[in-house]
Amino acid sequence: MSVAAVSTQNDVVMTARGITKTYGPTRALKGVDFDIRAGSVTVLFGENGAGKSTLMKILSGVEQPTSGTLELRGAPITLENTVDAAARGIAIIHQELSLAPNMNVRDNIFLGREPTRGGLFVDDGAEMERARDVLARLAEDIDPLTPVSELRLGQQQVIEIARALSGDARVLIMDEPTSALSASEVEVLFSLIRELTAAGVAIVYISHHLEEALEICDYAVVFRDGDLVATGEREQIDLEWIISNMIGRDAEDLAPDLLDEFGGVALSLRGVTVADPSNPSRLAVDRLDLDVHEGEVVCLYGLMGAGRTELLEALAGRTPIQAGDVVARDRNLGKETVGERIADGIVLVPEDRQRDGLVQSMSVGENASLANLLSFTRLGFLRRGEEQREIDRGISDVRVKTSGPRASITSLSGGNQQKVVIAKALMTTPDIILLDEPSRGIDVGAKAEIFGLMAREARRGLAVLFATSEVGEALQVANRVIVMSKGRVVAEFDPKNTTREDLMVASGEAPEDEAAGRDHE
Repeated sequence: MSVAAVSTQNDVVMTARGITKTYGPTRALKGVDFDIRAGSVTVLFGENGAGKSTLMKILSGVEQPTSGTLELRGAPITLENTVDAAARGIAIIHQELSLAPNMNVRDNIFLGREPTRGGLFVDDGAEMERARDVLARLAEDIDPLTPVSELRLGQQQVIEIARALSGDARVLIMDEPTSALSASEVEVLFSLIRELTAAGVAIVYISHHLEEALEICDYAVVFRDGDLVATGEREQIDLEWIISNMIGRDAEDLAPDLLDEFGGVALSLRGVTVADPSNPSRLAVDRLDLDVHEGEVVCLYGLMGAGRTELLEALAGRTPIQAGDVVARDRNLGKETVGERIADGIVLVPEDRQRDGLVQSMSVGENASLANLLSFTRLGFLRRGEEQREIDRGISDVRVKTSGPRASITSLSGGNQQKVVIAKALMTTPDIILLDEPSRGIDVGAKAEIFGLMAREARRGLAVLFATSEVGEALQVANRVIVMSKGRVVAEFDPKNTTREDLMVASGEAPEDEAAGRDHE
């Protein structure tokens, strides 16, 4: 079916009425009415499991509603699948990456929609030209023939976006499109979104980055427990409005309870140097010094490429340390493996929970106990009763919302999957816990719970070192903020007397004169 002409700005181009969706006894959507307007960005807010992504899957043909109707430009439609939706000009960027890592960028962008010559042969030249064009629109200097497996997470997210843009959709659904993007990549995406809406494209945008979403928002919709509970135009809403409608609590109630006094130094780094795994001739971490105390929560803040991830992965034993000393609990660590570092009391919650933190084919319980299996083993036999008791305790301790330890890990929301990764880390009884972007892709309520867990473990005496690219998190949930740039520590701040602009200037995210202007305002 050919795509219809561009609708008038702000016209309702797609409508959902009375949409319900049930999965066995669970009602994911409860009679939702929803409008999508041409030339506008409609932002969906809500906690994980509130029903946002379920509705988007129905609007894009991924799933069918249990009941309810859809209309496109005033005409009733039934979307059989995503191919049907794409033919009608509806595309979706999924929250979790769905790329084929063994294929190159070009082939991923056009997978299933390859242009052909004479309907028989794939037109590689046309693919290459269109791939370069869409990557240029996203300001990404990536060779279309690069294997996706060689790209960092943020670049893979850009390829997901490029795939959706290449279809020339008139209704574009974006489910957490910026969860792995750097600040500069977000800026490029937002510029492109404004170009698309100016051309009449209807954008539906889901994000757990609330302030970021407010920047691009024209209309806001809040979901809670499968219901659409609030709507508003941009000028009618603010951060407090979103949070109170999402979770029924004020933003001030979400801040974790941190200690004011700490114990001795639990982790000491002197001259730590780490090579860039993707380019060994370049240093990702350059002669870095840092101390983290017992009971202290320290934040590493910086832009993409600052060296935060490389530092945490090296400390956990995933990548080698080229030079320098790492002292944990008065023990100088050398070239220990990941397993040996865990035994030494250092454990990492990785940035990409899907790729590095979870085994998708395993259950919730199996994932939770995976890093601690040896402690349940006697004479080569697994003591399942002991393991099960620890699994039950771990799941309860971090408050994972699940039907039980035997449930599939894929049945959980993103926030609850992240809690399982944290439970797995805590079951190793660490002294030092490292967390890389622990709130990536999860809602504000789940963020509050996870940062509350970090604060709780710090109060128990753990040293907590976490990395984030979100200014608000750095200032709200840490005792101390370390700003990194190009592999080095460039500034250190006390969040109690630090502004957002201070961090942004120190990291290079904002020029000093611009920040001064913001402070003046």
